[in-house]
Amino acid sequence: MNALPFEPATGWPEEVAALAARCSFPGPGRPLACAVSGGPDSLALLVLAVAAGCRVTAIHVDHGLRPGSAAEADVVAAAPGTVNVVAFLPVRHGEAALANILCTVTEAKVQAFLDGGVPGTGTASDAVTVLCPASGAAEPFGGPRSEYGSRVARAVYAGLRSGMAPR
Repeated sequence: MNALPFEPATGWPEEVAALAARCSFPGPGRPLACAVSGGPDSLALLVLAVAAGCRVTAIHVDHGLRPGSAAEADVVAAAPGTVNVVAFLPVRHGEAALANILCTVTEAKVQAFLDGGVPGTGTASDAVTVLCPASGAAEPFGGPRSEYGSRVARAVYAGLRSGMAPR
């Protein structure tokens, strides 16, 4: 059995949003556990619960009713979710360096996805937030070859890859 968290997402097609509105989920932001076999019915339930704004944990249980059902855990694990990154830098960075850091985080995220076999670069609801002190000497660079950019890139990559590790 695997338990996978899924964050609420926005930007669903009109048809999905209309179907989600017809469901009796606990409400936006509320936690919900969904038993998901990996078949079309339970995957639809998962999508609708996420589209309704619930904070969903998908629990995969292999019911053994279909040939190949044991491999469906991979299907459930690959269901799209939101990847949000918050990077805290211990020293002030200038505006251009902060823009560099945003790009560096995105590049590390995409590389982790590619190396992990994820066919894509993220979702429309992904967010990157960079925090740093407002005072002190400003670092001029935040790219992957800069001191703090390289640290952030390695941390983002390692964090995402560890989350993709087999369970």
